[in-house]
Amino acid sequence: MATQALPLREAPDSGAKPEKPVTPSVSAKASPWILDRWRDLLLFVGTPVLLVPIFAAAQTRWSGQDIFLFVGAFGAMGHHLPGMIRAYGDRALFQRFKIRFIAAPVVLLAVCVWSSVYNIQAIQLVAMAWGIWHGMMQTYGFCRIYDAKASARAAARARVDLALCVAWFSAAVLLSPMRFRTLLELYYESGGPVVPADAIAAGRIAVIAVLALVTLVFIWQQAADWRGARGASPVKITLLISSIGFWWYCNNGVQNILVGIALFEVFHDVQYLSIVWIYNRTRVERDASIGGFMRFVFRRSGALIGVYVGLVLAYGAIALTQSAVAAESIRQGLIGIVTASALLHFYYDGFIWKVRETQTRAMLGIDGAGATALGSPRLFPAWAQHSLRWAVLVIPFGALCATQLVGRVVPTLERTAKVAEVLPQDPQAQFNYGKALHEAGRVEEAISRYEFALSKKPSLAEAEFFLGLAWQDIGVDRSDSRDLDRAIEHYERALVLDPKNGKYEANLAGILVMKGLRDEARRRYEHSLSVNPDLQIAHKELADILCGSGEYESAIAHYEEALRLQPDFEAAKQNLSFARTLVRR
Repeated sequence: MATQALPLREAPDSGAKPEKPVTPSVSAKASPWILDRWRDLLLFVGTPVLLVPIFAAAQTRWSGQDIFLFVGAFGAMGHHLPGMIRAYGDRALFQRFKIRFIAAPVVLLAVCVWSSVYNIQAIQLVAMAWGIWHGMMQTYGFCRIYDAKASARAAARARVDLALCVAWFSAAVLLSPMRFRTLLELYYESGGPVVPADAIAAGRIAVIAVLALVTLVFIWQQAADWRGARGASPVKITLLISSIGFWWYCNNGVQNILVGIALFEVFHDVQYLSIVWIYNRTRVERDASIGGFMRFVFRRSGALIGVYVGLVLAYGAIALTQSAVAAESIRQGLIGIVTASALLHFYYDGFIWKVRETQTRAMLGIDGAGATALGSPRLFPAWAQHSLRWAVLVIPFGALCATQLVGRVVPTLERTAKVAEVLPQDPQAQFNYGKALHEAGRVEEAISRYEFALSKKPSLAEAEFFLGLAWQDIGVDRSDSRDLDRAIEHYERALVLDPKNGKYEANLAGILVMKGLRDEARRRYEHSLSVNPDLQIAHKELADILCGSGEYESAIAHYEEALRLQPDFEAAKQNLSFARTLVRR
């Protein structure tokens, strides 16, 4: 997600002059739109109306996980590239922020790769929180543009707009069981201390109260502007309604939170890529000092729009490769690169795109009087303010890292219990607590949590699978075939809900072997491997069945594949040696 997608004035290049003045035309001043009515509605304001049916159709063909991975790669990471092109392709901008542009990527890349290698979860918590802020600030930035185009007093309502965006974007996350659960779990995994349930409940009440107060102040401000004919922008109001409403829908109105995140990410990316294209193309046309690759990509040409999109997709492909890489060290490096790219994008966008800057207003056709800055004198020099902003991230990040590294992270059972206590009606929270109980050997308690999760969300395939696993564990301990029959029922239900999950079918096959149904088990193992060829246990168990039927060559092939996937698989090593002995006979 992106921060203010709205640019900053660079120092003029001493060796070149603009090709023509950067003063906007009279028609641009008079227009309430960035482009025109229909293109603004399509690219900036009304995009959610198109995205909802598109995603509904996509879910009939692909899983939420697949949609999330695709959007996360080609959308989330891909849209970082245009800002990078400007940061390093605009010589005047680079000279103005040279130290930041050189130091930031080195430091952030080192921290992110280190965090990936040592599994430091705090970096993901920072990325998540900063990403939410970043997306909210993009909406606020568009408010500033539309207000600046409509009024000479845009700054008078800027703080109210910012408060409204912060309140509604934050509340959508903090009041959403799905998003809040994810945030709280990541906070605990990062080393955060346990927060009492009463404190969280009180905090949520405070969030609602603040939300109501800020909304009332915003409504009063807009009514006063309209009564006083002070040029409040109706386009801005429409944008706020569509953006905030869509953010709430994506966080609270979808069944699969991964799909919700992907939905808003696409909206955000379309806005960002469009506004950056508009700004950079105008910049290239009006400033002769812009040259090289940036001038090539952003000069006026319909074909280059395709090049622009292609470059974005190619950059995003880096994120997609991380899930396909088998070598752990390479995969960790790629995760670090992807995380660093996101943090750099958040950081750069926070200072290279600002509506208050003269050049930004000129490139977007904004009257200078309508984009007055937030007008408060600086209490500290710029470098001190910049350091304080970084301290807000670095200090808690360092504290969480220290806690995780010394092993003081809240144990899994305790933290899942606390999350379940805070969210007693959330099926995923109860299911996660059940898994922790299961792992701790408290299987019967786990079963009650799994069943509760399914009562709230019958489509939760993973809960059906773990119910099957729980009854299988009990059946093995008690040697009771009735418990194994229950396990089979739950595995089959899990497969109905998620028929492409090879792990579910492999576990079902394992029980069929226990019950002596080897032919049916063989068919199940073969099918599970056709769906998921990387199940080493399925390869080993199928090889055992093949050995029992005298098909030693086929068994050897499956043992070898199991060992390729898991070189320390001792049972597969021993059985492979035995199968080879039988072949030699």
